[in-house]
Amino acid sequence: MASLPLPPFPIPNSNPNPNPNPDLLLRHPPPAMPDTPNKEVLMVDVNESVTGHIISTTIGGKNGEPKQTVSYMAERVVGTGSFGIVFQAKCLETGETVAIKKVLQDKRYKNRELQLMRSMDHPNVISLKHCFFSTTSRDELFLNLVMEYVPETLYRVLKHYSNANQRMPLIYVKLYTYQLFRGLAYIHNAPGVCHRDVKPQNVLVDPLTHQVKLCDFGSAKILVNGEANISYICSRYYRAPELIFGAFEYTTSIDIWSAGCVLAELLLGQPLFPGENSVDQLVEIIKVLGTPTREEIRCMNPSYTDFRFPQIKAHPWHKGRTVLIAGTSMTFIATDFSQTNASRSN
Repeated sequence: MASLPLPPFPIPNSNPNPNPNPDLLLRHPPPAMPDTPNKEVLMVDVNESVTGHIISTTIGGKNGEPKQTVSYMAERVVGTGSFGIVFQAKCLETGETVAIKKVLQDKRYKNRELQLMRSMDHPNVISLKHCFFSTTSRDELFLNLVMEYVPETLYRVLKHYSNANQRMPLIYVKLYTYQLFRGLAYIHNAPGVCHRDVKPQNVLVDPLTHQVKLCDFGSAKILVNGEANISYICSRYYRAPELIFGAFEYTTSIDIWSAGCVLAELLLGQPLFPGENSVDQLVEIIKVLGTPTREEIRCMNPSYTDFRFPQIKAHPWHKGRTVLIAGTSMTFIATDFSQTNASRSN
């Protein structure tokens, strides 16, 4: 993507060795496709610490390509979680900076995130360069996903404007939203992938070019008609109503809901539906969009039987200064959220 005629925004905490960023928390990979670890992926032994050590692995060797050794110096941790980390590293041969996501791997299965990332190639989706397995002295197996490095997240950009007591310029809102929906359109239509965790923390931003990339496919899955899925998925503020109602069958439209929530957050400077738990999350949605009808609830989850909700009218979107920041955009959000899960993507 070519550089845009827009000034780069200042980003705080540019210290080359900041504390681990809690905004990039990892989750355990969802159950993956049964098989042994991919034999094309190299196994290496590495020091059990992360930063400060060098990882060497071999790439190439397929389709007549020569094999070559690449070495990475692990520089700093940029995200941590219960089952893995993301760290920034530099390729010693080329000087290129990359992000390496290291996740605990069950030896009996392939990693779904790896399989999905191998199938995707789009300017607004984080790209996988290559991968390798590593082991520890405790005989633990880790999968290392080597990806392009993008320095910021939409969450941190929003936080920057919030700390400065400013709203994000509308031109950035439009630019980021367009790219986010463009990336979603690609993964939904080409590989047929549902991300299932769209949120500002999982949208990367290059502060110089303003290019946006969707990342973290640890919860992603190819949805199959008639096949049940877990409903407790997606971060709470961005969770579609059908998930809150416990639906086991849903479509990629849950990502559209989440992206709509992200758009609203860019405009308002704060989450649109900041629920404290699942019940409160539904209350927050009803306070804005009104009480859903029985027909709408049945569309979201035919098995749902508890229809006891307070009767609340939808929020009048044409009123209120915060809504008037970008009236047409907020009209889109209101219309989008009031659609059933079946028609939301349209």
